[in-house]
Amino acid sequence: MYGLHSLLEAFEYQAFVDFGYLMLLIYFVAMSAVTIYCLLQFHLLYLYKRFHKENPSIQYRQYGMTDETVPFVTVQLPMYNEMYVAERIIDYVAAQEYPKERFEIHVLDDSTDETVGIVAAKVAALRAEGYNIEHIHRVNRQGYKAGALQEAMPRANGEFIAIFDADFTPRPDFLRTTMPYFESDQVGIVQTRWEHINADYSLLTKLQALQLNVHFTVEQAGRSYGNLLLQFNGTAGVWRKKVINEAGGWQSDTLTEDLDLSFRAQILGYKIQYLEKLESPAELPVEMNGLKGQQFRWNKGGAQNARKLLHLIWKESGNKLNMVQKLHATSQLLAYGVFLWVFIAAVSSIPLAFAFRELGISTHFLSFSVLGLFSVAGISYTANITAALHRTNPATFWEKVRFFGLFISFMPISMGLSLYNSIAVIEGYRGKVSSFVRTPKFGINGEQKSFQKASYVAKKISWVTIAEGFMALVFASAVVVGLATDNTAFVLFHSMLAMGFGTICYYSIKHLNFK
Repeated sequence: MYGLHSLLEAFEYQAFVDFGYLMLLIYFVAMSAVTIYCLLQFHLLYLYKRFHKENPSIQYRQYGMTDETVPFVTVQLPMYNEMYVAERIIDYVAAQEYPKERFEIHVLDDSTDETVGIVAAKVAALRAEGYNIEHIHRVNRQGYKAGALQEAMPRANGEFIAIFDADFTPRPDFLRTTMPYFESDQVGIVQTRWEHINADYSLLTKLQALQLNVHFTVEQAGRSYGNLLLQFNGTAGVWRKKVINEAGGWQSDTLTEDLDLSFRAQILGYKIQYLEKLESPAELPVEMNGLKGQQFRWNKGGAQNARKLLHLIWKESGNKLNMVQKLHATSQLLAYGVFLWVFIAAVSSIPLAFAFRELGISTHFLSFSVLGLFSVAGISYTANITAALHRTNPATFWEKVRFFGLFISFMPISMGLSLYNSIAVIEGYRGKVSSFVRTPKFGINGEQKSFQKASYVAKKISWVTIAEGFMALVFASAVVVGLATDNTAFVLFHSMLAMGFGTICYYSIKHLNFK
């Protein structure tokens, strides 16, 4: 009996060791994937800085209002249940400093609520003022946004098509500034940089602005300056109509039809001209459930596009793309999987934290992952401080302090979104079909306006929100146990995860409309 008992103990110990090595392998692979992605992002930072060093000032030329050579443009405004912002976007587009007879406005309205009447009244008023504007209302949402854009193509009389989502407030010189770049036949798309009209509304909007500024400076501009593939962002840009048709048109088999079509167009050899310093202001989501829905759509759509487009990039593009372009395009498509890798690393780190001693491995072994953190910090600092797109003087000390405060808040919040976004990524890779859920906007331009009782605010607690609360408790417990047992290798990591999941759960419930 004693021998059998010893044998069982030895077996259990060996199983514990084997499980520890398995968790170490999983954690190492996950963090390696995150680190590789961050280092490729650092290459974009290098391209961005090199270009701006060689080109310290960028001047955009514009068409004049009396220029007889300005092309005819169709401006499409796809929307679905946007009662708070529908009228605003139509007014902004009508105010374009562009010859009135040289552009038309098509409101692609799939709405089922008061938005239909609001749009109809505004369109009628502008038609009475001489504007070429049409209200195209569909009674079904077949294909969602992509379906609306594709169905409206035969009705577009313009050689070029500008697209704005309902929450945008484009500059009056948008068309005058973007259209000259189509004088090169190689340019199929012109994309402008998103700006944020309500960035200072709350901590939530400040953190979104922090992250989006990275995408619209270092990422988009870096890819553009490095002659890499970049994406049309779904809005605040202009397409050459024939390029849409040649690339296969708008397709609704992914939730991010913009990324899909823009990659297909570039594989054909067309170029996206990115105008970094031409901002297109828009409204950021102000409540957590709307933000999570937007994140879900972007991440699932990105995973769907990885499934759809990777073979085009590596097999069907031939010699049209060089190796660096293919690598960065692959990184861009797989970037949405970063949240999945973060979540895998988070879960595997709990048993690993208590196995290090038994495995006899120093925790310094995993310090390579700090490279990714430094990379993210450097890129964010450049995008939000040194890029200085609107600044005439260097950032002040307090502006830098504010940035680091936001960045410290950003890291755990982004980790807290990893569960929700991981579900989106897995569904995307599996090819699971789901509806296009638009992000609700409430016409908040920065003032402290309440949204709590507005239409479109979620009313029920999601099971994922409950799971996020559970994860917060799990990682908080891991911190307590780690400190109590002197297993502190992951205490900081687990503290950030507990804070992130807890914050996401708290605001997901707080921002519900229970009435």
